[in-house]
Amino acid sequence: MDERSSAADDPLPRPVTDLRRVGISPDFWYPVALSREVPKGETRAAAFAGERLALYRGAQGAVYALEDRCAHRQVPLSMGVVEGETLRCCYHAWAYRGNGRICQIPYLPKGGERPPRGVRAYPVREAYGLVFVFPGEPEKAAATPLPDLPEFASPRHRTMTFSRAVHCHYSFMHENLLDMNHQFLHRGVIGRIQPKLLGYDAGPQSVEARYLFTSGKGKKDFGAGLLSAKGPRGSKGSDVITIRTEYPYQTLRLAPTNTELPAFSLWAAYVPEDAEQRVTRAYGLLMIAKPPVPGALPLAWPFIRRFTERVFAQDRTAVEAEQRAWDEQGEDRNHEVFPLILDLRDVLRGNGAPLPS
Repeated sequence: MDERSSAADDPLPRPVTDLRRVGISPDFWYPVALSREVPKGETRAAAFAGERLALYRGAQGAVYALEDRCAHRQVPLSMGVVEGETLRCCYHAWAYRGNGRICQIPYLPKGGERPPRGVRAYPVREAYGLVFVFPGEPEKAAATPLPDLPEFASPRHRTMTFSRAVHCHYSFMHENLLDMNHQFLHRGVIGRIQPKLLGYDAGPQSVEARYLFTSGKGKKDFGAGLLSAKGPRGSKGSDVITIRTEYPYQTLRLAPTNTELPAFSLWAAYVPEDAEQRVTRAYGLLMIAKPPVPGALPLAWPFIRRFTERVFAQDRTAVEAEQRAWDEQGEDRNHEVFPLILDLRDVLRGNGAPLPS
């Protein structure tokens, strides 16, 4: 069991809920697919925390999200056929509107038994090339904002999009990015980096940390220097990295110490797919500032992509190993000593939701 230190006048530590048994709050907008993965007239299966979703894009371009089951025989609606703005089950051709209501049962005779009302429909919004759904209480959706990412639409930036499955609890992903003391893991990709925590702030819904990154010895991936705006050869200069968990999302900004403008910004969302929340879909938007030389960024793009994929693969190996240890032990036995991560865990616990027992 993960425990926080108690006050000096309290001789016994106070047990706290194991964070890996806390689910993510459903009352936020979560990406469940890339927009390009849901073309007009087609369906796509998705999931949020064990809730199976059927996404489809109607003839007028809107995306709808329904429970992925027909109210008749429970066959997945994601196997169905899109007709205009409706989705027709592939089995007995029951048709559903985007609000989940049944609008036609082709063989039902007049005066026949009234059919069920339909299936659940989820609020849907599209932004930043992603399809967002609101899996919580529907009446909260209108008042809950999407993340604000002005750099995504800026002509001064180009965005690289990521979507990867990771076999771990979403909290491991937050901890991995926020705790920059793990750079030894990436020594073969970025060389010997010396991170120094400059300070951090914590509140009920957020934690923000600032690090100074100083490059040391060691071989660095070609794309690393291109991404940090230090040129193809890189340099031994320093960067200031600001990482923030603003529940439930996470952001990272890197700015060389000789400028206030970030070389890149990352926005990430970690979306549990299974009911136990042990499989997470990580969505990332990496917004990279265009260099002064026209056309330089497209040339650097494949090298930056390769670098980021290498770093992510190493992180995924580590967090999946953490999850396997938790599964084997049946509890969280790690001994965290970094106050920043202890405060992050409080934020994730305090804003999360109990997992089904």
